[in-house]
Amino acid sequence: MQSVDRAVTILEILARRGETGVTELAVELGVHKSTAFRLAAALEMRGLVEQPGERGKYRLGLGLVRLAGAATVRMDLSQQSRPVCERLAVQVAETINVAILDGNEAVNIDQVFGPSALTTHNWVGQRTPLHATSSGKVLMAYLSEEALKARLAAPLERYTPRTVTDPGTLLAQLKQAVTDGFSCCVEELEPGLNAVAAPVFAHNGQVVAAISASGPSFRLTERRIPEVAAAVRSAAEEVSARLGYLRLE
Repeated sequence: MQSVDRAVTILEILARRGETGVTELAVELGVHKSTAFRLAAALEMRGLVEQPGERGKYRLGLGLVRLAGAATVRMDLSQQSRPVCERLAVQVAETINVAILDGNEAVNIDQVFGPSALTTHNWVGQRTPLHATSSGKVLMAYLSEEALKARLAAPLERYTPRTVTDPGTLLAQLKQAVTDGFSCCVEELEPGLNAVAAPVFAHNGQVVAAISASGPSFRLTERRIPEVAAAVRSAAEEVSARLGYLRLE
């Protein structure tokens, strides 16, 4: 914990003072110069600080811009998606979730209950498998070829009799999701639970989230999925536009 605290303090010092030498960092931290150097070197390896020229002088690195940008996108996503999801929940009368990719799982960051919701299960903060959820499939579908290959090489756990565990079948579904602009799951994570999701694009064209509608299979039937998918896709496109994404026809 002490090392982490000192590393963060270095970032704060550089933010306040600009280019700063190791000696000055050591004095402010109250540590030996060698300790300050090791901490700065570790931050430099991560791109969080850099040496513009003279050895021993450090300044904030471009890695912080990447981290700040990711945080900004997430905050913008929550702000811009909420009113759209609230309207969508009323329109389709199902539960709406916003999920993002985190490692090998999808994480739900927001939820709106529809007027027909029978339960109030809170999915916010919960992690779900990529291959067995509609949001997860959407997030997988837009991965780089290398990242997708790695995930398909890992074992695909079976959650219900309808969970897709064959990599070839899953890959075909992911390609179809890109073509259709949405993906669906029919009782693949839980018996009696169906869902459909569509991608949200950031201003740079990267998929940053998935918006899904889920409900009991007796109400969100397979016959109804195309209708709900159209509404979910439209909502995702609106959020994408709010984030600055310009779709080129």
